Parts: sequence; C-alpha cells; structure tokens
Amino acid sequence: MSFTVAITGRPNVGKSTFFNRVLEQRKAIVDDQSGVTRDRQYGVADWIGKSFNVIDTGGFVPRSDDVFEREIRKQVHIAIDEANAVIFMVDASTGITNLDEGMADILRKSSKPVFLVVNKVDNHNRLMEASEFYSLGFEHIFFLSSISGSGTGELLDAIAALIPEKKEDEEPQPEIPKFAIIGQPNVGKSSLLNALIGQERTIVSDIAGTTRDTIHTHYNLFNKEFILIDTAGIRRKTKVHEDLEFYSVIRAIKAMDEADVCLLLLDAGKGLTAQDLSIFSLAAKKGKGIVVIVNKWDLVEKETNTARDYEKDLKKRFAPFSDVPILFVSVTEKQRIFKSIEEGLQVFENKHRKVTTSKLNEVMLKAIENYHPPVVRGNAVKIKYVTQLPTYTPSFAFFCNYPDDIKTAYRNYLENQLREHFNFSGVPLRLFFRKK
Repeated sequence: MSFTVAITGRPNVGKSTFFNRVLEQRKAIVDDQSGVTRDRQYGVADWIGKSFNVIDTGGFVPRSDDVFEREIRKQVHIAIDEANAVIFMVDASTGITNLDEGMADILRKSSKPVFLVVNKVDNHNRLMEASEFYSLGFEHIFFLSSISGSGTGELLDAIAALIPEKKEDEEPQPEIPKFAIIGQPNVGKSSLLNALIGQERTIVSDIAGTTRDTIHTHYNLFNKEFILIDTAGIRRKTKVHEDLEFYSVIRAIKAMDEADVCLLLLDAGKGLTAQDLSIFSLAAKKGKGIVVIVNKWDLVEKETNTARDYEKDLKKRFAPFSDVPILFVSVTEKQRIFKSIEEGLQVFENKHRKVTTSKLNEVMLKAIENYHPPVVRGNAVKIKYVTQLPTYTPSFAFFCNYPDDIKTAYRNYLENQLREHFNFSGVPLRLFFRKK
C-alpha cells in the first residue's frame, strides 16, 4: 500500500527541519529566511516497522502577499486531494496568523486525517502559549520541537496507527509485470507510451503537465505481456504553475509504489538533475527494479565514445547502486525503444531470482575467505553462513559473530560480489547481518 503524508504550512514554521528529522538525514535546506524550500522534497520514513512517503511541500517565494497566499493555499488543496494524511504545521513563537486561520478553514472541511503540529515548543512557557492553537478546532494536535526532536515520536506513532499491518514476505508475486514510466515533466514519458503501444493513447504536448492522472495500459503483443503506468504531465496546461511539481511528486510516488520496475526517463540534453537522482534513490529504497532511459539521444552531438562516457558518468553518480541498465533512445525516431521493454522484463526476472542456499554459500564464503571483514576493536568478525530471505525484494542474511561491526565498505563489497556472480542487474539488494 502507498501511504503518503504531506507536510503543509506557511514558510518558516520549521517544515524542512521536521522533514529532515523524520527522514534522519539532512536533505532539505534549512534557513531562518522564509521561502527557502522551492523544490519539493520527498522521501521514505520508517517508524516502528512501518514505512510511509513524506513530502515537504515547501514554501512559495512570494512576489506579493496576495500571490503568496493564493499559492500556499493551492498547495493545501493538492495535499488534501493527493495525500492520505496531512500535517498542518504552525509556529508557537508567533502564534496564530491570518494565513494559519485560512488554511485551517480549508483543512477542517477535509475527510482526510489532519495532524495539527505546533512547532518550536522547546520550553514550558512556549507550551503554555501554544495552548491557543486548540482554538483552531482540530482533534489531533501535537506539540513538538523539530530541532531537538521532543514530541516527534508521539506524532509518528499516530501516523503509523493509520497504516495497516503488512509483512513484506506476504506480498504476492505479481502475475503480470508492472512498469512505471517516471521522470520529470516534458522528457517524453507520454510519447514513449504511445510509441510502445502504437496508438495515441495519451495526449502528447510540449507543455509540461498535460496528463492529470496516472494511466494504466495493458500490453500484450509479440509474446510479451505487461502493464505500463504513465505518470507524465500532471495538470492541464492552463493550470501549470508553482504547484506542478507537487502534483508530479505525489503521483510519481504512488505509481512507484504500485510498480515492479521503474523506467526512469532522462533528457539527454539536460543530463541527470538533482530531482532525477532523488527519484532514483527513492525507487531504490522502495526496492523497485530500475531501468534508466536517456531520451532525445538523436539531438546530442556525438563524438567517439560519447555514449560510453555518458554512461560512465551516470553510473558514477548512481554509486554504490551502479549496476543499472542504461539505454540511449530517441522516442520520436523510435530508436531502441523496444529494447527498454526487454531490459525491463529482464530486470523483473532478476528481481524475482532465487539463489539456492548451497550455491550462495559456495560463492560467498569463498569471496569472504579472499577478503576477510576488518578487525573491529580487536574482534575478528567471522561470517559463517549466508541465505536468501523469502522477501519480495532480493534480501540476504549473513550470520556472523559480531553483526554490528560490519561497516559500510565491507557491506558494499559483499553486495558487489552478489552482483558479480548472480544476475541482479537493475535490482536493489538488501543485506542483513544477524547474530550466529
């Protein structure tokens, strides 16, 4: 299930600080000046065994108060429409503002769960002053400090309570592969879908944001059967403004959750952008297969080894997960577009590959013998046994005497050995170390 939480609120209330704390990483830029977050930030949060998508809506950089108020409320409407739950963040140090009251009026009419989060409550006096926010009339209200983290656990407990229990190894293996076509607006996602199925199934336009909804297309030709999920466009071209990216982020994440393999489209002229890298990392964290498709390759001026150098640069930026198929295509010229489906089906097959325990131990124990884990605090780490876990995403358990002493570098070595000896191209691998 795809469960998405959107963080809304006027600028400078601490949304990005809270976002960074929930994701346990410094991903969003934090500053005292309002309106610093321009791009939408998104990631996956894990809490008490449950995962959910988190989106920081950011703050609109205003040219005037009227423009600002209109745009920030527009993001609230999007959050209500697209997310499963909404965090409405306010600032205890400034009290209730007119914009807070306006946003509260909108959110009170929603049937979605709304969590009113009063931030910057970092002392007893602030807690007393924050009691005024009860007047906004929300059932779920939390007082916390994003900087120190106090009060965050109670909020995450309440969010996790909304997510149904589900064990990864109980997820049924899909009968028909599902491919999600993802990427930034106007890189050719709808055009790729139309070219693959041979008909104008989706509207194609040079204006970013033509397709409002994700579109499912069942493909069954040439002994190949799969479902294509198009996340192109997002809004009607008359409505393409600051909120375009917020729509695209939520829809792409939902399509990603539903898919088995993600076909990530890049614009050959623009190269790999920060947002492309974020989408790639998110798909990998969700355990999805990935095929990278560099579109508009016909428009690139080529010299000797242009494609090789381009691919080498991409894999360097994807590291450590660099074992990903990369294709150079032209959707308009229909060059190598069907190769992307062949690669997608291969990645789907790789994703469901099961390696026997005997073969796994034969290969991996030899690799461990050739390169022993480093000694930590005088302790010699010894890995005795390896097995593949019965999970939807390829996962491996390494049984050893000091599981907590396995460092990232050695973990990467073991993952590289798995990729070298068994075909897991395009598939993220999960490694677990357990006490023998």
